[in-house]
Amino acid sequence: MTSLKRALPAGEESRNLSSKVYIRSTRSGKVQKIVREVYLRRDIPCSSRLCTECLAIAPRDSHNRTLTFILSERPQRTAKFPNGHYIVPDTNAILSGLDLFEATTSFYDVIVLQTVLEEVKNRSLPLYHRLVALTKNEDKRFYVFFNDFRQETYVLRNHGETINDRNDRAVRKATGWYAQHLETSVRANKSISKPPAVVMISNDKENLMKAKSENVQAFSLSDYVSGLDDADRLLDMIRDFTDVARPKTGKAAQVYEMHLPESKLRTGVNNGTMYQGNFSVSPYNYLEGSVNVPDFERPLLVLGRENSNRAVSGDVVVVQLLPKDQWKAPSTTVLDEGNVSKDDNAEAGEDEAVVTQRERRLLQDEVKKTHSKSREGRSQPTARVVGIIRRNWRQYVGHIDKDSVRSSSTSARNQQAVFLIPMDKRIPKIRIRTRQASSLTGQRVVASMDAWDEDSRYPTGHFIKSLGELESKEAETEALLMEYDVQYRPFPKTVLDCLPAEGHDWKVPSSTDDPGWRGRRDLRDLLICSIDPPGCVDIDDALHARQLPNGNYEVGVHIADVSNFVKPNNAMDAEASARGTTVYLVDKRIDMLPMLLGTDLCSLKSHVERYAFSVIWEITADADIVNSTFTKSVIASRESFSYEQAQTRIDNKSQNDDLTRGMRALMMLSKRLRQKRMDAGALNLASPEVRVEAESETSDPVDVKTKQLLDTNSLVEEFMLLANISVASKIQGVFPQTALLRRHAAPPKTNFEELQQQLKVKKGMELRMESSKAVADSLDACTDAKQPFLNTLIRIMATRCMMSAEYFCSGSQAYSEYRHYGLASEIYTHFTSPIRRYADLVVHRQLAAAIEYEKAEASVHSSHKLESICKNINVRHRNAQMAGRASVEYYVGQALKGRVVDEEGYVMKVFSNGFVVFVPRFGIEGLIRLREMATPEPESSFDVDNYKLTISGSRQASIELFQTVKVRISDDLEESTGKRKVRLHLL
Repeated sequence: MTSLKRALPAGEESRNLSSKVYIRSTRSGKVQKIVREVYLRRDIPCSSRLCTECLAIAPRDSHNRTLTFILSERPQRTAKFPNGHYIVPDTNAILSGLDLFEATTSFYDVIVLQTVLEEVKNRSLPLYHRLVALTKNEDKRFYVFFNDFRQETYVLRNHGETINDRNDRAVRKATGWYAQHLETSVRANKSISKPPAVVMISNDKENLMKAKSENVQAFSLSDYVSGLDDADRLLDMIRDFTDVARPKTGKAAQVYEMHLPESKLRTGVNNGTMYQGNFSVSPYNYLEGSVNVPDFERPLLVLGRENSNRAVSGDVVVVQLLPKDQWKAPSTTVLDEGNVSKDDNAEAGEDEAVVTQRERRLLQDEVKKTHSKSREGRSQPTARVVGIIRRNWRQYVGHIDKDSVRSSSTSARNQQAVFLIPMDKRIPKIRIRTRQASSLTGQRVVASMDAWDEDSRYPTGHFIKSLGELESKEAETEALLMEYDVQYRPFPKTVLDCLPAEGHDWKVPSSTDDPGWRGRRDLRDLLICSIDPPGCVDIDDALHARQLPNGNYEVGVHIADVSNFVKPNNAMDAEASARGTTVYLVDKRIDMLPMLLGTDLCSLKSHVERYAFSVIWEITADADIVNSTFTKSVIASRESFSYEQAQTRIDNKSQNDDLTRGMRALMMLSKRLRQKRMDAGALNLASPEVRVEAESETSDPVDVKTKQLLDTNSLVEEFMLLANISVASKIQGVFPQTALLRRHAAPPKTNFEELQQQLKVKKGMELRMESSKAVADSLDACTDAKQPFLNTLIRIMATRCMMSAEYFCSGSQAYSEYRHYGLASEIYTHFTSPIRRYADLVVHRQLAAAIEYEKAEASVHSSHKLESICKNINVRHRNAQMAGRASVEYYVGQALKGRVVDEEGYVMKVFSNGFVVFVPRFGIEGLIRLREMATPEPESSFDVDNYKLTISGSRQASIELFQTVKVRISDDLEESTGKRKVRLHLL
């Protein structure tokens, strides 16, 4: 076989071509040589607005417009750089200081070299994504310069040179070229006397020395930051790759076991001697973790610091099973890290123990309880962490432990180690070094976790920023948004540019011949209305019903046609996909889509024509479906009701207009649909829902009330469920491998074992698990005339035993796994809320393709793309729920601030040193610890089999599961989290 090579010309063009050679080994063990030709160009612009030379040669877009230059003509000035300066960071500067580059007070006009961007991608994908986000932030002015394709900055790797050294040389060369290039350009532009400096930032000492010898301006990150305003705060944000507490010179008193290398972990998992899973920590006991493993019915317990071996809640870990004689039952003791380790020293010494004597004593007490006769048969397998596959570390919100602040000195650059106590009790304290210890006390602080060494009791990290004072509304709201990773930044200009140019003046075209009417049914004559919570402005759905001549009913669910405005793969679609869902807090809404769409152009407001996607059924009076139709449409809603207004309209016998009759038909049919679902085994579960009432002018919370559900709530719910089920069947029939659906798996029977035992022992009730119908029927039977709220309490507890529903791509599961257990439906999706859920927007696109309204977009056929979308929106949906609950919890605490209220509560969990009480009126639950009941702490005897706690000594009481108790509710600033919470006291 002859190999043909293209000969390079001998002239100027030969310098425009280069090649990269890669050597890699294949799976079969063979060595493969890959040669890639690189075409070097001279028209890649520097993107400085000062440069007229690059402006003349810069590439143009499809409209023949020169691409906008990014780097400012007046970059940031400092004492060191009075004419301003551009920054060129190398890879280690980005890795150790990305939080700095994201700061809003400094680090503007940054040149991100292609070499650095690729190296960051190889080193850390999360940091890479954050860096890419910075390059898209127009305010920060970060420019990606493709130095490996520009002829003057391309660097060929020398023989024997490491890749790292080659990349360092490339950074120096690009920095030098920028400085020379700008000087030449400015010299030609006589209106400017001196060009801005071009400064390389690196933490590599050798790289800095070579830069100096090559006359390239270069600084270490800390030296550069020292010359900026607010240097103390900024210096704290630099990630320290060394132990922040002490130099490792001696031998610590005790060390964690070293993690096994990944190759051994993989081998162990594959041969069944080790197990992989997600590590989670009990919210009640910081020394008790667990790992769910498919091979075991119950989670594997991981007890104590030594066995958890530096795993943090959320990490993907590999565990090894402990001998059977070390298995134990789950803990019955409440343990807070803040209370047990209150006196730990942040400035750790050589004698720091990984496990304190107090922790060891507490674990030994638990072991004794395990081997007691009353707990026989309750033991679970225990394990120890031997390695970590993937860290799930993120930015953590918390507050500085004031007891760890050893000095009130505020002198510049005087660092000390302090503890950050995260808001999430499952996360251990983080040891950070700061120059601002005194000023950060009493602040809500954000920090990052950097490392957790074998000889350090706690993980180490660095300060990122302060959000403001503890308990201030602004700081606490931003804290919970960060804690649950809610993307709350304003929509960037690229997204807003995707909005209709007419803005709020946009209207449905008046002529039906307009392209906007193509394929749409004109439903403006139908008597359509919407029913929503009070004050709702992002109205996704509307309904209508009318009786047909044959006695059946025509019922329509009309959903905002968001896909008409949000086109696939544009900037707005990418932003909506990243956000995943709208997040509802007590006092604000974090929108998935810009307000123009969500609250106006898409919102199905009354007396306005709007585009919709309609599902229309013919339904018998017994709520049987005769046929279904799916169509794009134009509607004009007659009224926008609140639930209460709609209920009043339906109940008012004096009103008999066509719209009201249609609403009554909807009510009648919804009740029959609901009964059919219940007969099929749908579950009527419960969760505590309250409404926080705020003062009209200040928005400060003043009271808390339980939400009252009306029949109209159920009316809307039933028809939304019916629409979602109908659409799911349609898109799955057309796209059997790529339909975006939602499933709810049946819970493992072990999930309900504890609740079953509790009901049997305390109430003589049986909770059957053979089917969702059996669960529903047995929940209906869990009633007690003496405790009217008991049934609701049991439903709340049952809800927590369920699996979480999740989005999935139909081709990733067998059809038998599509089932939604809670709704007793064989197939289900989300279609009815595209303004606030990205899943619904994707389903709209799939349904439009399924009815051949428009050609299917490529992602509709891409299972890989859809699985990626599902993974993100599952996380976003869960985070939005938790953020909403956290917001309610914060505002309930604020509403009760300074108040003392006596209320009835129900015991829903019993420990050996405390018990949890649920208060229905406020929808809250609180832990009452024995140590808080009296001084000295009362003695106790816990009957674990009968869920009974007998309290004696300084306080006499007997507490049993499901018992009705009287509690006094007050507010208290929780020391461990810095959050104001309700405090319950047993009366």
